[in-house]
Amino acid sequence: MESTIWTEKYRPSTFAEIRGQQEIIEKVEAFVKSGNMPHLLFSGPAGVGKTTLSLVIAKQLFGENWRENTLELNASDERGIDVVRVKVKDFARTKAIGNVPFKLIYLDESDALTKEAQQALRRTMENYTKTCRFILSCNYSSKIIDPIQSRCAVFRFKPLSETEIMPVIDNIAKQENIKITLEAKKALYEICDGDCRRLENIMQSCAVLKKEIDAELVYSMASVAKPKEVKEVLELALKGNFLESRKKLLNLMLDYGLSGLDVIKQIQKEIWNLTAADRQKVELVDQCGEVEFRMVEGSDEYLQLESFLAFVMMVAKK
Repeated sequence: MESTIWTEKYRPSTFAEIRGQQEIIEKVEAFVKSGNMPHLLFSGPAGVGKTTLSLVIAKQLFGENWRENTLELNASDERGIDVVRVKVKDFARTKAIGNVPFKLIYLDESDALTKEAQQALRRTMENYTKTCRFILSCNYSSKIIDPIQSRCAVFRFKPLSETEIMPVIDNIAKQENIKITLEAKKALYEICDGDCRRLENIMQSCAVLKKEIDAELVYSMASVAKPKEVKEVLELALKGNFLESRKKLLNLMLDYGLSGLDVIKQIQKEIWNLTAADRQKVELVDQCGEVEFRMVEGSDEYLQLESFLAFVMMVAKK
């Protein structure tokens, strides 16, 4: 296997190769074909194709000259007002190479820009519209000031579905000559939660160890407990077997190296698979939120998880 990170290796270079986000791709492709487009704002969770689509736009617009005509900045590293005033302005005021009348500036993680930098960016977007187009990428569009949002066409990305993730897994497995079981594919989908970048990183880690990937290897590499085992912990507590439930939970955390936050998130997913009344499930999910809040605030993880198991028992007795 090559040492290249798979995320870069399998990054699409045309619109047809991108998985998911079809509605967004159709609109963006129409902009590119017309040779003109507004400023764009991409928002959505990590690993769903925001950066990939931005680079495909640059490649399709400028062809071989795409690197010279594109400025890519990660706003989480460089997020001060000086970056907008110096780097962005200097790049924006020069003409593009080739037939396209504008250059492209891609600001990744732009929700990390300070408010002052965003105000400066707003003026730059206005002043250099003739020579430059901006693509802003963020996880939370609410952190982008309204004047910038009103200057952009906003596209909201969603996590990739199972039907979109599976062909990605099959394609990588074929290219890398890896055998992967159906259970492992399902495990990969459950763990990555629609995040294609995480999927590729887990697959690469597994492929380093074995050329035949099974579900056991996927769970151990991702440091995630099997859903079945998490469900067993909850079922023991529902039956009133607190000590056994507590012991199994502790073993899970030690075996997989899980933090309390990892566990409570997995528990929250598995609650809906329990054979309990809907009202009980709602109470348990509500308590998950409370326990997670306490952990984030600095409470002891083991103590909070034990209190949650005790709460499960109390709900079962009701």
